[in-house]
Order: sequence, then structure tokens, then C-alpha cells
Amino acid sequence: MAGPSSSPSRRLAQLTRHLLASPSSSSGELSSVGAPAGAGAIASKGFAAVLVCIFEDPGGDTRVLLTKRASSLKSHSGEVSLPGGKMEEGDADAKATALREAEEEIGLDPALVSVVAVLEPFLTKNGLDVTPVIGILSDRSLFNPVLNKDEVVDIFDAPLDMFLKDDNRRTQERIWMGMTVPFQFFDYEADGKKYVIWGLTAHILTRAAAVVLQRQPSFVELPPRPTSAAVTSKH
Repeated sequence: MAGPSSSPSRRLAQLTRHLLASPSSSSGELSSVGAPAGAGAIASKGFAAVLVCIFEDPGGDTRVLLTKRASSLKSHSGEVSLPGGKMEEGDADAKATALREAEEEIGLDPALVSVVAVLEPFLTKNGLDVTPVIGILSDRSLFNPVLNKDEVVDIFDAPLDMFLKDDNRRTQERIWMGMTVPFQFFDYEADGKKYVIWGLTAHILTRAAAVVLQRQPSFVELPPRPTSAAVTSKH
């Protein structure tokens, strides 16, 4: 069997071409694809970005890196999330924010990641615009996680297509911004550990999976989460 290669597999190369060929912005930079529709004029209170970092396992399946947040954090403590955080003054755009945060949280060298697409932002209950950035990790073996224990207590990966399947999915109605909306939860187990992926992270992963794998979920998609009426973040 051939040893690890730093070059992308044929499937990942095709995936890269597909994403880069998606309708792009007028600036001719990376594509802005897969946006949830807006629902009302909601003003944004800030900007953040998360990295949807995907790679191919030895069996040829596409997987995504996920983290579990530290229980000591003030917000979303102990929850499963994507690497990411708030945009800082020195960040050129959402891509820079996502890559910087991933390096700070899990020690992921930005040089190992090829950013291929940027999704439209999702709005959190606190009014924060969160932009998902899709990146490809060509060779998983080159990434040796170094966790920032103040923020992250665990890292794992999951098959991307699970977020398009109904097998381990359940929904629960919760109050969100004064509205009763159905939240989706995905249950996942790896190395004897059980994880629950839900809320904004679950919604982002379902949308990202549909864009990356070019197919719709097997379940009825939930009502779109609102986005701000005027998005002025730097993509």
C-alpha cells in the first residue's frame, strides 16, 4: 500500500475544483455559496468565522474535524463545535479569522489547509454573524493536534455525510430569539466517547455537507435560521 502523500487524492482534487467553480463573488475570489435565506431585518452585533475542515480517510470517505469546548468557558461550555471565533482587528477576512482560530485552538497549521469556499453567515441568538469557511486538509497524517486546554478539551472527526442522514438525528423545539423553532441534534460515538452535535454547529454542518457532497439531506430541512439584513463582514 502506498504511503501517505501530501498531495490531494483524486476525490479531494475533484471536490476542490467543484467548490472553486461555484458561482463566485464579483471580486473573483473564493465562492460564496450555500446561504440560508434571510428571515427578517435583524441587525448584526459582530462577526465571527468557523472552519469546516474536511479530509479524506483511508477508506475514501470525507470527514470533518470537530472539537469539544472546555467546561470553563462562559458561552457554549462543554459543547461540540467547529474551530473558530470572533473576528479580530488584524484579520483580513473571515478566512483569516477561521484559520487563525483553528491554529490557536487545535494547533492546525494554516499552511496545511486549502480554503476552497465560504458560506453565507448564520446568525447566533446573540446577534453574531458566523461565517463558515470550508477548507481541505490534504494529508491528515501531517496534522498533530495541540489543544489549547483553556478553550478545547477534545478533538475528534466525524463522517461529513452523517449530517445529511436521519439515522442519528433528532429534533427538539426550543425558544430562539423569541420564537419556538426546532433544533436538530446528531448523536455520535467515537473511541468509546459519546458526542452530541446540535444547534448552530449542526445547522452549519448540514448546509456544508449539502454543498460539499452535492446532495440534499434525506430529512426535511428545518426552517432557515435568520441572517442579518445587511451583511458587511469582510469575506
